[in-house]
Amino acid sequence: MSLRIVSTSPVPEVHLVVGTRPEAIKLAPVALDLARSGRMKAVVLATGQHPTMVHQALAAFGVKADATMRLDRVDGGLVELYAQLLPQLDALWADRPPAAVVVQGDTSSTVAGALAAFWRRVPVVHLEAGLRSFDLDSPFPEEANRRMVGAIARLHLAPTERAANNLRREGVAEDRLLVVGNTVVDAVGTVVRNRTPFGQPDLAAVEARALSGNRRLLLVTVHRRESWGEPLAGVLNAVRTIVREHQDVEVVLPAHPNPQVRDQVRQALGDCQRVTITEPLDYPDLVRLLAASTLVLSDSGGIQEEAPSFKVPVMVLRDVTERQEAVDAGCALLVGTDEERVTAVAGRLLGNPAFTAQLTASGNPFGDGLAGERTEQALAVLLGLAEQMPDQFVPQATEVRLSQRA
Repeated sequence: MSLRIVSTSPVPEVHLVVGTRPEAIKLAPVALDLARSGRMKAVVLATGQHPTMVHQALAAFGVKADATMRLDRVDGGLVELYAQLLPQLDALWADRPPAAVVVQGDTSSTVAGALAAFWRRVPVVHLEAGLRSFDLDSPFPEEANRRMVGAIARLHLAPTERAANNLRREGVAEDRLLVVGNTVVDAVGTVVRNRTPFGQPDLAAVEARALSGNRRLLLVTVHRRESWGEPLAGVLNAVRTIVREHQDVEVVLPAHPNPQVRDQVRQALGDCQRVTITEPLDYPDLVRLLAASTLVLSDSGGIQEEAPSFKVPVMVLRDVTERQEAVDAGCALLVGTDEERVTAVAGRLLGNPAFTAQLTASGNPFGDGLAGERTEQALAVLLGLAEQMPDQFVPQATEVRLSQRA
């Protein structure tokens, strides 16, 4: 099925490719800043990879997709996904070539969008460029995805200086590289300011208990495929022990939609007092709980970037991370999924609030909430609409605009 967009825009179109919820969250600020500036028209393309979650995430920012692809998924495999994404993107851009295509991160939609644009000789702009774990097996296939996009991008928008240095070592020229910060910090700020009601109403009571000081909230998210099975069992057993040993601790754990994972979670924690197992959280719900949390246990990359804005430390349930900046800044601790280690580290953090507060004292290493503006300016320079980045747009990586909890 071909995809068509009818547009009479008098300004250059920049197409934003969105396939997953994290992409929607991190590209929404770009769409908003493009609209505010008026120099370019943002066209949001939802690839259909995760259609419901993408539209819900965009709606949290008042952004709508301009077009949504229709995918006929049968086996859910990568070959099937690429075989449907690439022809539709190619047909769209053959009919209406954009001035530039922005892809974000490291998903299958990111790679498909970059390839289809590159083959049409449309400039590819890679947002959140330069992340590297230096292990093609972890995370899989994301590490390979971002390296492939890096090979063909015209402009690399890195979130941090570390990411930029990774690209420099790979031979990316300075005039194709810019450190803009991470747009997830912009996104968190927008959601906090909007403060929409909880989509899952029972979470309001959880938040109230945490903010009153009567309970300490632990947010636990485990979703990566490599965490399923035995690693997840270790985490769940650790959570059970943590709750038993700390009577003022309350846990919220959004269950993964995979039936086997959900069953494993409910069997391990379904009868555990002070543990709330929820459906996957809408982004505003996630941000509000994150802001009220004392500690986060997660294998999510995004949470490693978001939590420092609220001065909440993250125990990273992985052995390696491509967000090493959070570890270096003290905002995150790599703990893996070993039950004894997770239990011990959580106990140490919960038992020493002063030490926990010190971990996040330096602020968010991923930016200051102005990444969307810098991205808009970088696109304007790329397309000849501006001569250079203004001096005031030099990123201040340690400045944090969210100095207080929501």
